[in-house]
Amino acid sequence: MTRTGLLLALALVAALNGGCFLRRTPKPPKESSSIASEVEATFRQRWVDQRVAQLKAQKVADDAARAQAEAEFREKFEYLQGKGK
Repeated sequence: MTRTGLLLALALVAALNGGCFLRRTPKPPKESSSIASEVEATFRQRWVDQRVAQLKAQKVADDAARAQAEAEFREKFEYLQGKGK
């Protein structure tokens, strides 16, 4: 095989290889504050609704159950309060 043929074969292998030597490592996805806020709001709503249902099962009035559940959530998850909640 001649030198030109060898160079052409190496160039073909490099082209078919997809340039793995030149690939950059992918950047990690950026955290979206809107998604995080939506997840926190959903968590809060589900947690409070579940606690209200538990309190209603214990014969607590609707308004009192919701107020107690909200207070318990604020106390238990106070670290979420600094994020605009």
